[in-house]
Formats: sequence, C-alpha cells, structure tokens
Amino acid sequence: MKLYHSSDVSVATPDILHSRNYLDFGKGFYMTSIYEQAVKYAQRFLRRQKEAWLSTYEFKFEPLEWKIKKFDCYDKDWLNFIANCRAGKDNSDFDIVIGGIANDKVIQTLDRYFEGELSENETLGLLKYERPNIQYCIRSQRMIDECLKYIESKQL
Repeated sequence: MKLYHSSDVSVATPDILHSRNYLDFGKGFYMTSIYEQAVKYAQRFLRRQKEAWLSTYEFKFEPLEWKIKKFDCYDKDWLNFIANCRAGKDNSDFDIVIGGIANDKVIQTLDRYFEGELSENETLGLLKYERPNIQYCIRSQRMIDECLKYIESKQL
C-alpha cells in the first residue's frame, strides 16, 4: 500500500529519532494512506512560509510478525490511548498504531476534554459523528527498516 508523509523537508530515510514526544499515537513516524489528507496537512508548512514536501512510500508487512494497535473509530479506547500518549504515560510496545487522526474539529473537542470542560461521555458523544481520517504511526525503527520503501518526494 502507498503511504504519504508531509513535512517541511524531503524524507528519504525515515526514522523514529526525529519524532516529537507526546503526539496522538506516541513517538513515531506518521503517515496516511489518503493522498488528499497528506496534501492538506503539508499546506500548513506553506502557511508558515516554509517549504512543503510530500514523501511517498510503499508499505508491506505481515501482520502476524508485528505488534499492532488498530482503532476503527473514535471510541473510549482511542480517547484513552491518545490521552496517555499526549501525557507521556504510554508504556505500550506496539510496532505500529493505526487509527483516526485528530483533525481540527477533533482537536478542539480533545482540548476541551483534556482541560476538564467535557466528560469522557460528552467527548465521545461529540466524536461519534466524525468520520476518522487515517494515520499510521510506525513506532519501531525495525519496522521502518524492514517494511517501508521510499518511492519519491515532491515539493508542493
């Protein structure tokens, strides 16, 4: 499957080291299978007067060989996982986490939840109508090295 990564630089050799801490699914290399989503995300760099690059990869893996966490919707499990990752309290050892991205509308709801303005049930009630975009977060360098093949980078 093709996956896309947006950045302010071309990323021919992805790694875990350059990831920020406290992201949705923890420290890792983030991509999406939705081209339009990747382009939209890359445009944030242009708005900041930076270069915008879209790197493309081929991703192939055998599910039984890896520790995988997959979220099919915005639910309690997803919410708690993101809360733990953003607080630096995630101790899981998944090689990859797949699930909904926290887009602008979802981020606003999550911020209200993290600030204590919304309860868990209120938050999930607001999120149940959101159609998740998909993000792939590879959290092990071994999986990047063995399963991700760089194709190209294009400047937008």
